[in-house]
Amino acid sequence: MDNDLIKQCAAEAQKWLSPAFDAETQAEVKAMLESEDKTALIDAFYQNLEFGTGGLRGIMGAGTNRMNKYIVGMATQGFANYILKAFAGKENISVVVGHDCRNNSRLFAETVADIFSANGIKAYLFESLRPTPEISFAIRQLGAQAGVNITASHNPREYNGYKAYWDDGAQVLAPHDTGIIDEVNKVTIDQVKFTPNNDLIHIIGGEMDVDYLNAVHEALIDQDVINRQKDLCIVYSPLHGTGRVIIPAALRTWGFQNINVVKEQMVIDGNFPTVVSPNPENAEAMTLGMKLGDRLNADLVLASDPDADRLAVVCRDPKGEWCILNGNQTALMLSYYIIENKKKLGQLKGNEFMVKTIVTTETIAEIAKRNNVEIRDVYTGFKWIAREIKLSEGVKKYIGGGEESFGYLPFDKVRDKDSPASICLLCEIAAWAKDNGMTLYDLLMKIYLDYGFAYQSAISVTKPGKSGADEIKQMMEDFRQTPPASLGGSPVVCVKDYKTLKQVANGVESALDMPATSNVLQWFTADGTKISVRPSGTEPKIKFYVEVKGEMACPKCYPAATAEAKAKVDAIKKDLGL
Repeated sequence: MDNDLIKQCAAEAQKWLSPAFDAETQAEVKAMLESEDKTALIDAFYQNLEFGTGGLRGIMGAGTNRMNKYIVGMATQGFANYILKAFAGKENISVVVGHDCRNNSRLFAETVADIFSANGIKAYLFESLRPTPEISFAIRQLGAQAGVNITASHNPREYNGYKAYWDDGAQVLAPHDTGIIDEVNKVTIDQVKFTPNNDLIHIIGGEMDVDYLNAVHEALIDQDVINRQKDLCIVYSPLHGTGRVIIPAALRTWGFQNINVVKEQMVIDGNFPTVVSPNPENAEAMTLGMKLGDRLNADLVLASDPDADRLAVVCRDPKGEWCILNGNQTALMLSYYIIENKKKLGQLKGNEFMVKTIVTTETIAEIAKRNNVEIRDVYTGFKWIAREIKLSEGVKKYIGGGEESFGYLPFDKVRDKDSPASICLLCEIAAWAKDNGMTLYDLLMKIYLDYGFAYQSAISVTKPGKSGADEIKQMMEDFRQTPPASLGGSPVVCVKDYKTLKQVANGVESALDMPATSNVLQWFTADGTKISVRPSGTEPKIKFYVEVKGEMACPKCYPAATAEAKAKVDAIKKDLGL
């Protein structure tokens, strides 16, 4: 073990034995210092937990590289300093503070509210846990200048996080993101104002729930079809998180009457005892929901992640067995239904637009184009989708947008992923499908037949530590210097480099029109395959998103088309050395 690194970490740890830190924190740090095994000490103190463009996220515990009330405190003090500069001269500056179900989330949220109030900023603090989209909604509803949500989204139980929002209800973008980071990096623990001004802390709850549920109702498209299928058998799980009250309530306001919850997972518990990981993308997390669905002969099973921004959908295949939709399929189905049924009901006026991220299925773009709806491509992350809504506010009408990572936003009153609204709309889609003698699975097959079959695969390659980071950097550089000539047996005809904002298509170079640069590469082949590659911003991984097109002549052809597509993905992985 590196003795210099141990000395460096020990020196940092000694600072946490001062009276500025509570007795419990000091005891935890002393135990690390006195332990013969210095692994915990190094992990906790070898670096400062970075406040990035999305805020903070890390493992909870004492230390500079951990989520604790002191790191949260310094982040909040820096955020407060920036807000006061950005809105200098404005009276009654306010922020919204929310949190999820995780261990320490309430403590961290109260700490955040205390510090904002101590800096003369009014803090609207939610009375208890609430979904991420409701925090976004409340910022806009209350006319607040910013917001903080304490959540680590769908990460494992040992994590917590801190999401920073601006006055439009979206996570911060330039120039505010880097401005906030600069202010946070200046703060030392002795500068944090922990003593609250209780006159500036205002508790909110039920009244905002009502306003938010009314807003979610605006995403409804066809009330008549819900009225006809009000007994649609729905199973829902919040995975111990914030959707537990809001989502069943939202479904009832839409008119659904047969709503069944997974009782074991309705219990608020930051340890997530019924799942390995509280991530609805993982099939394991849906097990209890599917078991209840079997007992009830349910039409569909749905779940939201702990902060209720992401969602997962399970429907029945022709054999009656459960089929878990991936994020691309869910976004595809939502986009298709919004366009098709708004069109049939005369709700499209010609000024509508949709948004998807560049790594999300191109079939959404095909649906939009065929129906004369503008489609926009943005970088990964809902802050970029929110930016497009803001840019066109009052000029064009946003009607939906999403990304492959199980997030969708079907209306414009929120500026982040919204599982309550998306789940309600998915149940409307299931009702509409049933009204037309179909299941959600049948509808997915219809979309493939009408607009073309495509298969998506996400591949993550983990490269831990500094050597791993260097390796990922070198991989991206090698791909830039020597892009593949062909992939999966088809020649590469277009290369897009979002770091240089240039593309080369059939030998002709042109500029990419994007609001910022990003370390992303894309390759498009002659047979319609799209491969995107980017380093993860939060984990030691390099990610590859592959979409291949195939032939599917009938619904029964789906398994064969999928098998053929998987074989092509395997060939592409081999070509890329994965």
